Formats: sequence, C-alpha cells, structure tokens
Amino acid sequence: MHRPRRSWPALVAALGVLLGVAGCAAPTDDGDTVIALLLPEAATARYERLDRPLFEQRLAVNGDYHVIYANAGGSASRQLEQAESALAAGASVLVVNPVDQVAARTIVDTADALGVPVVSYDRLIDGGGAAFYVSFDNEQVGTLQAESLVDGLRERGTPQGGILVLAGDPNDANTTQLSAGFERVLAAAGIPVLARYDVPGWSAARAQEWAATQISQFGDDIQGVYAGNDGLAGAAVAALRTAGITTTPVVTGQDADLSAIRRLLAGTQYATVFKNIAMQARIAADAAKALAAGDEPAAWDEIDGVPSVVLDPVLVTADDIDRVIITTGLYTIADVCLPDLVDACLAVGVPADRVSPRLEG
Repeated sequence: MHRPRRSWPALVAALGVLLGVAGCAAPTDDGDTVIALLLPEAATARYERLDRPLFEQRLAVNGDYHVIYANAGGSASRQLEQAESALAAGASVLVVNPVDQVAARTIVDTADALGVPVVSYDRLIDGGGAAFYVSFDNEQVGTLQAESLVDGLRERGTPQGGILVLAGDPNDANTTQLSAGFERVLAAAGIPVLARYDVPGWSAARAQEWAATQISQFGDDIQGVYAGNDGLAGAAVAALRTAGITTTPVVTGQDADLSAIRRLLAGTQYATVFKNIAMQARIAADAAKALAAGDEPAAWDEIDGVPSVVLDPVLVTADDIDRVIITTGLYTIADVCLPDLVDACLAVGVPADRVSPRLEG
C-alpha cells in the first residue's frame, strides 16, 4: 500500500567517537560531507567491480564528499556494527544494501533516531522506513530468467526430466521477488523442479557442492538449471564439468558478470540478465547527495511507503552480447573475445573489423 512520503528531520553532526570496526574508513578533516556505502558481501563480483567504484565516482564529480565504505562479508551483525561506526563518524546518509532485509531494520531505526536517512540500495529493507529505494524490477528479472530457460529447453525439443533451482539467499528480499517471477513462468510451462536450494549468502562454494550432489542423484534427468545470479550459474557449470557432463543443461543467471558473458559465448550458459548498475549507482549517489542537503530525491514510484526508482532489466543471450554488452561499454572486445572465443564472437555478430585485432594478437 502506498503511503505519504516521509519528511526527514535535519541531519545531526558527528557523534564524536569513532567505533573501531574493521572495514570502515576514517573521515576526513576538511569538512567534506560524509556518506556511507555499506555493501553486503563480496561473493557477488559486481559489488566491488561496479557498484562501489561507480557510486564513489558519481559523488566525486558532484562536489566535496567523503565516502565511508564497508563490506559486511555476509554478516548482518557486522553490517550493523559498520552502520553504527559510520554514524559515529558523522555520516549524513547511509546507503545500505542489506545482508538481511529484516535485521537491517535495526540500522534504519538507529539512523532514524539520529535524523540520518537511509537509502535502501538494490535490496529493499523490510518495514518501509528507508528514505529512498533504488533497484531493478526483480520479479521481472526472475520472469526473464525463467522465460529464457523455457525457450532454451524448447529449442532442444521436449526432453524428459526437469531442472535444478539454485535460488539466492533466503534472507535477501530480492530472492523472494525473483522467485515470484520464475515460479510463475515455470508452473505455466509445466517444467518440473527436481530440487531447489536457497543458497545462504549467495555462496558459490555451497552452490557447487549442492549441485554436485544433485548431479549424482539425477544425472541426465537434469535438463536445466535456474540460478539466482551468475555466481551460482558458474558454480553449477563447474559442478557439471567436474562430473564429466558433456551436454550442458540450459543454465540461466543474472548480473551479466564477465565470466558469464564468456560462458554464453562458450555455450555453457544460455542466458543472463543485464542490470544497468551504472545507472543504479548514479541514482543512489544523487539521492544520497539530495538527502544530505535536506532535499527530497526524485522518485517515480513508491514501495511500502518508500520513494522508489525501479529500473528495467534486459535479457542477454549470446546473440545480444554486441548490442547490449559491448556497444554499451560494459565490457570491451578485449575483455569478452578472448583468443579461444574469437570465432564465437564472430558467430554472434560482433563485427569482424572490431574482432580482427584479437586475431592478430
């Protein structure tokens, strides 16, 4: 239900005592506005490779800001400590991608008591108390993943068997939203699920171990793998390779990780979902800047009473790599078209004159 947007009180000054929590940088002494970026874990490659630098770069061109950065390493209690440390260091805004959507409510309440707004980044914090939320339409991500999985299976005919589901962390709100999308599509298509695992902390190691067990049990009955993200998709592919499976099932993921794009070309992953992280990070940085100045950030939606911006995801198969991935600058030809993938790049339409330097090298 939509509720009126909340008006935040004036931001408080520094508390004066910095709590010694590993992972948080000390503030500067030159009066820069302090904004904290708290990310949930490092198992997902995009956080350190994209989200953090893009967020920091956006603030750097917008004025004098000091970013306190911390990664919780998958620990909700550590993330709370990092938030408390950032508040003690005088953070005017907390930008939080929560480890646990429910536990993170404590972060919102703690910051709220000090008049400090929280931007819920990528994952929605439970309870609706954040000042702003930016993410992607995660139910649509799950829908696109499942539709591509169904398409891939149909391209192979009507094989017997079913699929494995490697869903994300059960404490992540995105997992629930992804599930709503993919479960609806799979049910409508009549695709049986052989087994499902909600992977704690999005751990690729746990996903690979579980997948190996399922491969031993179901063998050739595994016709596809739904993976909540590309890290889990890579884990499934690794388990299949280790088991000596020569005909790779249809595997889907999301995030358009570089390793996943290469797997699309190699034929070991069928699809991923591109999310414009640069746009998401830019919107989050601009919202933090506005909130730090006592202004209300621009939003075109409202979710659980929180002003929100929800972005559209884009499905990517091998045929879309040039148009969606390379042309938009996410990765370069050199990143994607490794020497053993040059022929695959040409086959999916990457122009030969752009690939030719790879042939010469």
